[in-house]
Amino acid sequence: MAGRYAVAAYVAGAGVARAGDEMSGPALMLAGFAVAGSASDASALLAGITVAAAAGGPVLGAVLDRQQRPGRLLAVTLVLYAAGLMAILVGLGRLPLAVTVVIAVLTGALGPALSGGWTGQLPRVAAGDRLPRANALDAMTFGMASLAGPSLAGGLAEALGAPAAVVVSAALIGAAAPAAWTLPERPVRVRGGERGSLTGDLAAGMRVIVTRRRLARATLLSVLCCAAQGMLAACAPLLGERVLGGAGRGALLLSCAAFSALAANAVLARFPRSMAPDSIIWAGALIQAGALALAATARPAVLALALLLTGIGEGPQLTALFAVRHREAPDRLRGQIFTTGASLKITGFAAGAALAGPLAARSLPGTLATAAGVAAAAALVFRAVPVDAAGPGSAASCPAPRIPATRPSPGQMPDDTSKP
Repeated sequence: MAGRYAVAAYVAGAGVARAGDEMSGPALMLAGFAVAGSASDASALLAGITVAAAAGGPVLGAVLDRQQRPGRLLAVTLVLYAAGLMAILVGLGRLPLAVTVVIAVLTGALGPALSGGWTGQLPRVAAGDRLPRANALDAMTFGMASLAGPSLAGGLAEALGAPAAVVVSAALIGAAAPAAWTLPERPVRVRGGERGSLTGDLAAGMRVIVTRRRLARATLLSVLCCAAQGMLAACAPLLGERVLGGAGRGALLLSCAAFSALAANAVLARFPRSMAPDSIIWAGALIQAGALALAATARPAVLALALLLTGIGEGPQLTALFAVRHREAPDRLRGQIFTTGASLKITGFAAGAALAGPLAARSLPGTLATAAGVAAAAALVFRAVPVDAAGPGSAASCPAPRIPATRPSPGQMPDDTSKP
């Protein structure tokens, strides 16, 4: 499979898997509440999957990076993730809650495969000049999934019951396995004696994230912006109740942001080289800060505009973040860097949501103003980190860990980690 057909298969597989993943959270919450009758039990399941996803990302990425055919391991991971969702569903009401939460934790550890684990394979599907547009299309799958997933979960739960929504989410994730299985293999096989230990690879990946300043500042900014987004998500029900007349309407606000993010990425996909990714990341943080400040006014029309602007900041920022990771990451550590970045963002989002809960109970405008301050601080931190203008990633001053010499295959350039 080559060219646009490979990209189409990649995007289709990623989109289906990510839609199933976006469905799974709301579906599990609804199923847990329907079976156990307890909101706390339902939230415990979601917390178990989320926390494990944050912790398991680096290890999963490092294991993927050690595979000659990472797509096959990725396919197996998707099947196991889908099976884990089904095991949680079967265990609800039949097994003690603690056992079901343990299953959720084990399942959640595989979750980064659907985000960073998949995106890390993109350069082997669309290399060279085709990568920027393919990268924008890949980022669009997140926007499409965030729009379609929760809507499908809610609609199926209303029509067929919450367990049916969990079944469909698992089926979508499993259905993406064939597309993952056919992802290209690595062009150079690393001989057994040349590959270090798993812990050594984990340490090397973290050194790359920390020492390559362009990657470090993009990672830090993305975590802070995710914290601000988590604060907004936690405020959404209260905004719906106090401004729009119903807590359930808060979900419509988040849908506005998802829609505008998708539209902005669609434009970016047509003009993938219109701006440098580093500039888009920084500008996206400023747009989100301004949008959150507007949301704090709590006026219906202004609030809708604020959420649309939020998406315009979020969508291209995600595409640009992927571009920076692809540019800065050595190929042998690419999967780990993507899954670690996804884990850090999940942690930031969860921390922001947890902080916003008690704050919003005291002052909703104050919480949104705080979120705006966090996004603005992200932009300031990004600009404050010095980078070497002589080359991408400050590769000259911050070298990557030594990569063992290998013989390139015909037509392949040697692995030079100082170049994008």
